[in-house]
Amino acid sequence: MKRRQFSTTLLGAGAAALALPHAAIAQGTPVEGRQYVRLSQPVPVYAPAGKLEVIEFFWYGCPHCAAFEPTLEAWEKQLPDDVAFRRVPVAFRPETYSAHQRLFYALDSMGFVPALQRKVFYAIHVERQRLDNPAELAAFATKNGIDPARLTEAVASFGIQAKLKQANQLVDGYKIDGVPAIGIHGRFYTSGTLAGDNERALAVTDYLLQRLRKPG
Repeated sequence: MKRRQFSTTLLGAGAAALALPHAAIAQGTPVEGRQYVRLSQPVPVYAPAGKLEVIEFFWYGCPHCAAFEPTLEAWEKQLPDDVAFRRVPVAFRPETYSAHQRLFYALDSMGFVPALQRKVFYAIHVERQRLDNPAELAAFATKNGIDPARLTEAVASFGIQAKLKQANQLVDGYKIDGVPAIGIHGRFYTSGTLAGDNERALAVTDYLLQRLRKPG
């Protein structure tokens, strides 16, 4: 979904996952400027020393992100130990986007992202909830066994502000103009639009990680 495409066309988040992208890309070796972009100015990396950082940029309201999630989760589970993967929510405009940023970081601070990431997508894209107001957040929390007051407190916590600032800086640094997109170790980014589809974007990511492992 591009920055200027604010449609929230509903798409079932439970769509079947695509096959994992370990096979070679159909078009051959990925080409810089076509299947991926090299950043003109490297972006700070926050991964532990010795780790390669991979970031998925997403928005809960994006139907393409929802459809991508099962494939992304399967890919993440097979990552080697030298890769640090994380998600960064974007806010292309303040309303709704910012609320979803806060929801993600609240769930992350509580340790619930692995269990609830796909359930958030399902609530928005299948159950037609916005999850950008206290009443819906409380109902979502109760349904998923979370203390509503605890989630509300986490969403409004001052500590999340620093995470939002870092997220927005990363979005600007990688020059993200659509989601889902993937940033690779502060040096490259790719997306389904660039690579051809989201499965190929993961194959491009694997290729770039292999490049970064080579000395020189």
